[in-house]
Amino acid sequence: MTQWLEDLSTLQVLLLVVAVLVGGSVLAALLGALLVRMGMRRPWVLRLASRLAFKGLELIKRPLTITVLDEVAAVMRTGHYTKNISDALIENHDELKALVAEKVREDPNARLVSRLPGYDTIVSEVTETTLRVMIEMLSDPRTDELVSDLLRNNLEQIRVAVRQRDHEQLEGHEPADPAPPGAPRPTV
Repeated sequence: MTQWLEDLSTLQVLLLVVAVLVGGSVLAALLGALLVRMGMRRPWVLRLASRLAFKGLELIKRPLTITVLDEVAAVMRTGHYTKNISDALIENHDELKALVAEKVREDPNARLVSRLPGYDTIVSEVTETTLRVMIEMLSDPRTDELVSDLLRNNLEQIRVAVRQRDHEQLEGHEPADPAPPGAPRPTV
């Protein structure tokens, strides 16, 4: 019955012990909260276990975050995200073309131009050309490299900020910049 325990590596045994301790501490915290809610005093053992649970979570939070970021960075390096976008554009080509034509038709600045002969043909050709150029650009390995560099650099910056605890010095988030007056609002 203990064979599975002997087959575990040192790291796996350590993680198992930490998981049991954290799980027990969380269970003790929940049990203590339940006892307090029922009007009883929380036993000192449960108070101690609750404090240990919170301190333990604080202790493993940063290393766990860094480990997850490292794993995400490794996974991000293996993908070809611009190719996925290109494939989606190809798959939804007709819908996108109709969407662009509809939005150009609804644009208040295009009302006068929309009365010109051949307007629909021009919009159709411009849309077709734009989609084709976008698909070719997204399929190009240089664009894929650009996006990979962008993701890698951002993940590295996040990893360094977590290690140096830069985010803990911030008190709150600044609100987003307001959209300029007259800018189209996205509809959800």
